[in-house]
Amino acid sequence: MKSPRRMTTHAATLGVCAWLAPGAAWAAAGGMSQVWEAVNLILLIGVLVYFARKPVLSFLHDRRAEIEGNLESSEKLLKDAEGRLEEWSQRAAQLDTEAQSIRDDARRAAEQERDAIIADARLTADRIRKSAGAVVDRELRIARERLRSEVADLATGLAARILAEQVTSEDRSRLVDEFVQKIEQGDSH
Repeated sequence: MKSPRRMTTHAATLGVCAWLAPGAAWAAAGGMSQVWEAVNLILLIGVLVYFARKPVLSFLHDRRAEIEGNLESSEKLLKDAEGRLEEWSQRAAQLDTEAQSIRDDARRAAEQERDAIIADARLTADRIRKSAGAVVDRELRIARERLRSEVADLATGLAARILAEQVTSEDRSRLVDEFVQKIEQGDSH
């Protein structure tokens, strides 16, 4: 609600305007038109300044505060954006070194894996050679034993055949007698 003093000021201003309006009309009709126009203009400007000053000043003050706030927030946003840009620039610079580091690590890991596979393959090859050597040795031993057995069988058969062909019945009798004598001598001792 408006204060009584303010209402009185408004009423007085309206009264002055109402009192001057007929004078302005009379001045327009007659001689003092320029003076009355000037007075009328001054009064109009005075009324406008009186009534519009506070809202216009309030609007201008609010607008100035809003612009200052926008400038401050813009500066803050700009600083934040510059900070993020710097951070991302550093990250981008580090990405190259990180990528190279990852490549180097992968290469080292691959070389270690290759070396481990080669070492494992060598151990496996050594085991296979040793196992094959043991199998060959065993097979040679078995083959030698078979060969000896066959040679012994062949020698025995050949000796029997030679004896059968060369030993006569007199030789057989003599051999049997000698064998019996040896046995008898062995019992007497």
